[in-house]
Amino acid sequence: MREAAFDLTLGVTAFLLTVIWGGPFIELLKRFKIGKQIRVDGPQTHFTKMGTPTMGGLLFIVPVLGITAVLNVVNLVKPVIGRSILLPLGILVAFALLGAVDDWEGLRGRRSKTGEGMLGRYKFLYQWVLAGTAGVMLYFFLGVHSLALPGNPFKINIGLIYIPIAAFIIVGTSNAVNIIDGLDGLAGLISATAFAAYGLIAVLQGQFFLARFCYTLVGALFAFLWFNAHPAQLMMGDTGALALGATLGTVSLMTGQWLLLPIIAIIPVSGTLSVILQVTYFKWTGGKRLLKMAPLHHHLELSGWSETQIVQRFWLVGLLGAMVGIGLALL
Repeated sequence: MREAAFDLTLGVTAFLLTVIWGGPFIELLKRFKIGKQIRVDGPQTHFTKMGTPTMGGLLFIVPVLGITAVLNVVNLVKPVIGRSILLPLGILVAFALLGAVDDWEGLRGRRSKTGEGMLGRYKFLYQWVLAGTAGVMLYFFLGVHSLALPGNPFKINIGLIYIPIAAFIIVGTSNAVNIIDGLDGLAGLISATAFAAYGLIAVLQGQFFLARFCYTLVGALFAFLWFNAHPAQLMMGDTGALALGATLGTVSLMTGQWLLLPIIAIIPVSGTLSVILQVTYFKWTGGKRLLKMAPLHHHLELSGWSETQIVQRFWLVGLLGAMVGIGLALL
């Protein structure tokens, strides 16, 4: 109980620190004209967001990095504690840097007029390199190579095939969260809910240091949502979305409950599936569309749902998914 109370205290601390420096950070972005570019093929209503400060992932990543580093600096000499927390922290920072490069290319690069960043194939390649490295570290350095099944008290060792599976999960979740980062508050709210769920699972497993990391991130995300709620003063950008998704995938792997990820992260998974179905149907039918626009939240916008309705209803579904996931983890 004491450990859980400390975890929640860290979340509150992260929230306060992030909120305090949120205002000056936004003013800094405005001063350097780091504003969102809107793609011409998106919903017309989104053109009102043009120029909104982006790369907002830095707002919550910096406090999480600082708090986690301070908490664990003394423990770095202990092999399990130090390495176990450094991996998700490292993934958060590495994918944030990749996302920052992508955001910057979209702002100042050759394709900035259309709001596009890095070429997709290069970004995808870098994601796989980072995720593959994480898979190797999970397997060889942390000794994590198991699968937990609901109702089965024993974890199943799946051997070296764990490494490509882990890489796939990290890359897939990273892109899934990035896909749903299209409405004010959506990606942050869904991600915070998923991290809270996995934080509780980590507590139940006795992985208190992993739980502390999760709840520190939840607190910082709540502070980000303070500025990202509709109408947003700040956009997450790939800096935040890619980092959040990759870190969520890593945390799910460290708990062994990665089979529950499609349930706990049902909204990012649904958004990704909607894109896959849209593209597949378009090619299969020779140009017809299954949805008015992909991903799913854009289809609903064009169907008459307001932005706040979509975000609130998606969050309710995401919350239910998190509850079901926690319940299955307890079996």
